[in-house]
Amino acid sequence: MKIKAEQLTRTLENQNPTVYWLAGDDPLLMQEAADQVRKHYQNKGFGERQIFNIDRSFNWDNFSQTTDNLSLFSEQKIIELRLTSSKLEEAGKNALHAYLAKPNPEFLILIISPKLESSMLSTKWFKIIESHSAFVQIWPINREGLGAWLTRRLLREGISAEPNALELLVDKVEGNLLAATQEIEKLKLLVSQDNKTNISLDVNTVMQVVADSSRYSVYHLVDAALKGDAVRSQKILRTLRAEGLLPLPILATITRELRTLLPLIERKEQGQGINAIMQTARIWFNKKQAVGSALGRINTQDIWHFLEHARRVDQSIKGIISADSWDELSLLLLAISGQSTATMKQVEV
Repeated sequence: MKIKAEQLTRTLENQNPTVYWLAGDDPLLMQEAADQVRKHYQNKGFGERQIFNIDRSFNWDNFSQTTDNLSLFSEQKIIELRLTSSKLEEAGKNALHAYLAKPNPEFLILIISPKLESSMLSTKWFKIIESHSAFVQIWPINREGLGAWLTRRLLREGISAEPNALELLVDKVEGNLLAATQEIEKLKLLVSQDNKTNISLDVNTVMQVVADSSRYSVYHLVDAALKGDAVRSQKILRTLRAEGLLPLPILATITRELRTLLPLIERKEQGQGINAIMQTARIWFNKKQAVGSALGRINTQDIWHFLEHARRVDQSIKGIISADSWDELSLLLLAISGQSTATMKQVEV
């Protein structure tokens, strides 16, 4: 069965699957979900734990021999399969199918892997595993959800945050939840030093205490532009440039996203609803807000203008025209965000 991350607690309490598969790319969220499963079963008497690190060279006979080893005196055991890739070899698929055909209630199989692509989720072999297990695809927390996530974490420690302080905290830790928890620990120390049972954070405190640990990818950049967030897209572009990323891979990602968006916009202009378009196109959950926003305000003529601008960026990168490629990228992102070039100075942060 497929469950959401927020349903994990209820599933652990009310159901008894012998296999859990956790898939995702955020280290903290994956770690906490795995710890929750382990702790639940350890409290139920699963005192042993055996870990298999799965790569291409792994011998699945080792797993099969372990799970086939039935003993009257064996202790309940958690068997962890840590996959380095989301793709399984045939031997792995066969070994899991064989186990699921005759599961051992004395074992909990905990599979931990990177995010699974949608194409894999629809395969026959995975459907068999899903029907005999609890599968949890753990999505990273996007910017829109990060404020609420931080608020809950802070409140656990008796800390509240003024709206402006919370927004600044989001800016400083976005894309890096491990750093976010470390910064909350630092803020927690402030509370204990002041001998207060609770404290309200202001902007000055966040600026003084919290380091800038935000991490961005090119996909964050494109999503910000598609959502119409010019300020954020410009900030991310500057960050990526400072980190040494070259203009060409950034441009390639932007162009690919625009070409992917074009047929969706054409269907919208033919009268199809945005939700129906995204469902048919199987847009990932964490992309729906960006794609939905773009579909609501961008037309096909806009896309062709953006692609023409992208060609100019490419020419500037290759030295065909005399223009700064970073400036051209900035202008392209402003256009995608729905801003005119005249507003460029206004989006500086």
